[in-house]
Amino acid sequence: MADTKSLRALVIAGMAGNVMEWYDFALFGYFAPIIAKLFFPSDHHVVSLINTFGVFAAGFLMRPIGAALFGHLGDTRGRKHALAWSVLLMALPTFCMGVLPTYAHIGVAAPMLLTLLRLFQGLSVGGEYTGSITFLVESAPSHRRGSVGSWIPCSACMGILLGSGVAALITSDLSQDALYAWGWRLPFMIGIVVGGVGLYLRSSLPESPEFERVRAAGSAAASPVMDTLRTCRGEIVTAVGLNWLNGASFYTLFVYLTTYLAGILHFPLGSALTINTISMAFLAVLTPLLGMAADRFGRRRMMWGGAFGIALLSYPLFRLLAHDTFAYILVGQLSFAFLVAVYFAPLPAALVDLFPPQYRFSGLSIGYNVALAIFGGSAPLLATFLIHETGNTLAPSFYLVLCAAVALLFLARLPERSLQTTTPELATAPATTDRLPSVPL
Repeated sequence: MADTKSLRALVIAGMAGNVMEWYDFALFGYFAPIIAKLFFPSDHHVVSLINTFGVFAAGFLMRPIGAALFGHLGDTRGRKHALAWSVLLMALPTFCMGVLPTYAHIGVAAPMLLTLLRLFQGLSVGGEYTGSITFLVESAPSHRRGSVGSWIPCSACMGILLGSGVAALITSDLSQDALYAWGWRLPFMIGIVVGGVGLYLRSSLPESPEFERVRAAGSAAASPVMDTLRTCRGEIVTAVGLNWLNGASFYTLFVYLTTYLAGILHFPLGSALTINTISMAFLAVLTPLLGMAADRFGRRRMMWGGAFGIALLSYPLFRLLAHDTFAYILVGQLSFAFLVAVYFAPLPAALVDLFPPQYRFSGLSIGYNVALAIFGGSAPLLATFLIHETGNTLAPSFYLVLCAAVALLFLARLPERSLQTTTPELATAPATTDRLPSVPL
């Protein structure tokens, strides 16, 4: 197990790659209003947005395939090997988006190529986030797994925050003509540099100690994806259920919300991006603090509190967002950020403990990415569709309530391990959700 100094170095290196990855992936959501007009021109702006978020969702459909591909790689060749390839596979299509001709230049080929590049991005993310979780949590002492694991959603927030900040800077400083002509391309083109930095940092990482023990014992799975599907079906279903709220809440509240404020409520896009940047910074700072709290007070208890808060407060907070005032909207999104952080922070360690190390990368990746493909990538599209069909601008809040209710049901069967020490026998045995008795909330 890594000592404190080496563990800190691993966390920094693992976070850096994740920051770069999520910066690339999030740009599409933040520039959706511009992409909608340039690649999906229509007389009705909502129709253009639905088409654009359809492409956004298409990237998520590749995530289960990426989960299987990188899960196999991570469980057979090593976590480090898979993480290096995931960064490279994200940087190249992001750069290509920045130089892609629009509909006005090459017609229908433009949205088709845009969709193809988005699919490659989705393939990369299918192994990146869960690979980072697996690697860092496996490298942490059992009593610090909640704290160390929480740095992964923190780093994802930092990457998306970086994308949001760059988007806010460009949309605020450039004229609309310059923004639509060339300004929106710059953040995508920077992606190649960002990816190169991430690849360099990943190359210096040592292998996960738990995977090294599995490999030294000769017990690495030859077909980890198939083994996981055969022996860990219940754990995969649990991971999907827990990540339903994860995906839906995050992509509704921190990716779609800027478009919701600008496109639906006609709030200035630059101000909406500024609010989102502040909220993402708050979320990034709060998550590791709550990760430390989870090690002390229990992961399941904290996740239950976050899910219950989202179920109870989504509707009133969306009513607050509907006020055409910067301060009201900021308070609303900061409140959402707090509730999401309470749920997010303990989640990585809880997910890792569901699966044995022989096929942990595969199991975690499949469960997480199936949920994100179905419920995360579709969240902006579904929110836009619900508003269009019902005429109710508060409709997305009802979907968040549903997602939170599902999370509460799955949390009821999640074992509490935050204060347990994982023994070698427990770590290598087939995972079961009832291996440890649940404790009262």
